Amino acid sequence: MNQPVELTTRSNPVDQQLTTLAEQYKNIHLNELFKNHPARFKQFSVQHNNITFDFSKQRIGVEVLDALIQFAQEKDLDQWIKRLFSDEQINLTEQRAAMHWALRLPHDQQQHRVVDEVHRQLDRMYALVEKIHAGQYRGATGEVICDVVNIGVGGSDLGPLMVSHALSDFQVKTEKPVQVHFVSTIDGSQLSDLLHTFRPETTLFIISSKSFGTIDTLSNAQTARCWLENSLGKTPTVLKCHFVGVSTKPEKMTQWGIAAENQFLLWDWVGGRYSLWSCIGLPIALTIGVDGFKQFLAGAYQMDEHFQHARFEQNIPVLMGLLGVWNNNFLDIHTHAVLPYDGRLKYFAAYLQQLEMESNGKSVQRDGQAAQLNTCPIVWGEVGPNAQHAFYQLLHQGTHSVSCDFIAPVQRYNANQFTYAQNAETLIEQHHLALSNCLAQSRLLAFGNEVLDPAELADLPAYKQYTGNQPSTTMLLSELNPYSLGALIALYEHKVFVQSVMWNINPFDQWGVEKGKEIANQLLPILNGTGQTQIPLDSSTQGLIEILLAKFENSL
Repeated sequence: MNQPVELTTRSNPVDQQLTTLAEQYKNIHLNELFKNHPARFKQFSVQHNNITFDFSKQRIGVEVLDALIQFAQEKDLDQWIKRLFSDEQINLTEQRAAMHWALRLPHDQQQHRVVDEVHRQLDRMYALVEKIHAGQYRGATGEVICDVVNIGVGGSDLGPLMVSHALSDFQVKTEKPVQVHFVSTIDGSQLSDLLHTFRPETTLFIISSKSFGTIDTLSNAQTARCWLENSLGKTPTVLKCHFVGVSTKPEKMTQWGIAAENQFLLWDWVGGRYSLWSCIGLPIALTIGVDGFKQFLAGAYQMDEHFQHARFEQNIPVLMGLLGVWNNNFLDIHTHAVLPYDGRLKYFAAYLQQLEMESNGKSVQRDGQAAQLNTCPIVWGEVGPNAQHAFYQLLHQGTHSVSCDFIAPVQRYNANQFTYAQNAETLIEQHHLALSNCLAQSRLLAFGNEVLDPAELADLPAYKQYTGNQPSTTMLLSELNPYSLGALIALYEHKVFVQSVMWNINPFDQWGVEKGKEIANQLLPILNGTGQTQIPLDSSTQGLIEILLAKFENSL
């Protein structure tokens, strides 16, 4: 694979300036930056709506920020933002626009040609949600639906799963209790566990697949279909009452057997990992209700407006993207941890792994040439309080430089919101414990031994000391609710786009995902005993296949 060129070979004056600054800042500790500028927080933080974005613990100064902004201007970031918020085909390899932002436009934004068709599908989804919540949607035997299973993978699973879990506090109370479940694994293990506990008469399946050709999803869907038909019979009524489809391919949904009234449409200008704002978000709407889903969209739309109109110096997605470029390309920090201090954000890091690494994990520029900069860092993470007992050892005392995002809500456990109001006081104390850990960990990562008691430090052995100087950003949300989570997700979407512009890559395709699936289809006939592959095999794959086939024969 072609490797990005070294920073020192670049001739662009801003590149050279940032390279020179990086050499300086690699030798400056965050302790020194804060001592020389005690008011760093005021200068290097942004308050927007209900989000506080504190980047004062990043290893930057005013001159670095100015150079990064100049770098963005030289990359025509402002023009690229305008091109994103248009119907231009900026996804060049697939000749498509990237208009996921249009999914959250208010209905009164009639200057955009797609608003009516987007809201037509959303309104149909809202009607289905309200019908299910009212206990009026019934299975083939006339019983009320109690369990809804979303069958999808990638963007059709990670986003809806993450949001539904994160907003579990806002689950609507319905006439009949409805539980939403998620199935994605190709091996059928998740689905098998669920089917053992469900009744076919009261179960509804959502098949979410942009192409309606993803083998992972369709194999699970076929198993669910067999389970239903074995119990309820092979009749059109069973398929009509127990399956809903979300796809860009209505003809494929019809061929599979999904009734037209249960088909919800996507568009090719929506990438899978950007699709949770559409009817792919049906599980979200079933969890938080129609009003909650509208608030979710409204929060994202507000962030879209901020991204388009705020000056770069105060533009949170732009700042977040540029700081990532600074760390990745100039300070040589190639791994990034996402650390939410709220258990409801359990799946947030997994969601961002797809959003960031599938989007920007590229080595070829838009012009077809090898990337001139290292692109997306490795993104990982976990809920902060749990991670403290797992990999924080590496963050604090390991040999790797890691940048971090700390995320936490200011308020939680509003006594008026919960039925267990009598426990609110103790739960609030627990939330304060989580917040104190969030602040303490970012502080120790940044300042190391400086935060220790000097009297203790005097006799402290080396294995108990901390170097610090690990850069981090802290984001505080006033509350984790549908509106703020919508804004947070859109913030990360736009960060990804900013970085794609800086790296001159297309963040909206994913060709690296496709070839492995094709090769799997070539190998499947061998394992099924229905044919031979037409491609030459390496000795490792051939040897493993022989072992598998022998095991299959012995199990018969």
